[in-house]
Amino acid sequence: MALPDIGSTDQRFDVNLSILFTELPLLERPAAAAAAGFTAVELWWPWPATPTPAQSELDALRKALTDAGTELVGLNFYAGELPGPDRGALSLPGAESEHFRANIDVAAGFAESLGCTALNALYGNRVDGVTPGAQDELALENLALAARAADRIGATLLIEALNAPESPRYPLVSAPSAVAVADRVNEATGLGNTSFLMDLYHLAMNGEDLHEVIDRFTARTGHVQIADNPGRGAPGSGRLDFPDLIGRLRKAGYDGWVGLEYKPDGPSTSAFEWLPAPLRAARH
Repeated sequence: MALPDIGSTDQRFDVNLSILFTELPLLERPAAAAAAGFTAVELWWPWPATPTPAQSELDALRKALTDAGTELVGLNFYAGELPGPDRGALSLPGAESEHFRANIDVAAGFAESLGCTALNALYGNRVDGVTPGAQDELALENLALAARAADRIGATLLIEALNAPESPRYPLVSAPSAVAVADRVNEATGLGNTSFLMDLYHLAMNGEDLHEVIDRFTARTGHVQIADNPGRGAPGSGRLDFPDLIGRLRKAGYDGWVGLEYKPDGPSTSAFEWLPAPLRAARH
């Protein structure tokens, strides 16, 4: 499998350690990513069972990242158990919303300690017994808190669209819906630091025209993630034309990170044959 013209050597690719290298314990993944040639990584919230892990756990992961020489470029706020049918926490009334709030300063502090400037907040599923309007009101309140915490550390808050086939109760299943929420958060806070997370796999699963999304929303995009469709495998395993898509993103002005968020077909160490080694290390 090979994609020869994925982008120029100026393109920056990072690897998501919550979906790749998961055959290894968490603290061994940064070194494995570095051994595969990557200088930057991202993570879903690494402790899905708790929004407030012990300081010793935070310190151990920080040490693993710095010892490996890997830069943390993206981090999710607490969102429950991922992957799975339960998506997000911030729009869920009761304990999950409280967990999200408890996590805000913990996640922001951990990100700040590693120079991470992108924090992703998954919106949360619709739930029975609560009106969508009430959930949206709660979500806006919590997202405003997250945006202010991100602003304090010089970070961007990211709003992501997922896909309806895999997350049928998640309300943000199109690029316009996620961008609209980002706009509402910016209006509520006046900070302007909330942006769209453009995940090309989820958007393709939703049947969106990826060229149109890139042309229309790149200026509102704070981070990009990729996986092929169908199957959420590595580029080249499905039908998406990544040389074209990455080139179009760059032409539209995107010069940020492109996160690899796909399921490996076998050991993660052999999941990057499509990506030339020079594109795995950021140029400074």
